[in-house]
Amino acid sequence: MSQQTDAAASTSAKILYRPVGIVSSILGGLVANLVFKKVWQRAAPPQAPDDPPNALDSGADLKTILFAAGMQGAIFAVVKVLVDRGGARAFQRWSGEWPGN
Repeated sequence: MSQQTDAAASTSAKILYRPVGIVSSILGGLVANLVFKKVWQRAAPPQAPDDPPNALDSGADLKTILFAAGMQGAIFAVVKVLVDRGGARAFQRWSGEWPGN
């Protein structure tokens, strides 16, 4: 492991990072939603509607709903990791301290 991950973050770094983390999480959620909709349009089964179904969509079968939910979860998880890691690295460059641990 590198030094940046071995050292514990100071309390002030954790507090100062909170607003950055909140804003980046909101933006990441919006980006993930856009990416999911674009991927759904290309990867959806042929009989699926253009918009991804949700759990209460009576017109979609369970297999399609589960496929959409799994795809959405995977995309959101990857985008969250990328946004969180990018935000932490940017904070470290700005402050000199790693915000986690």
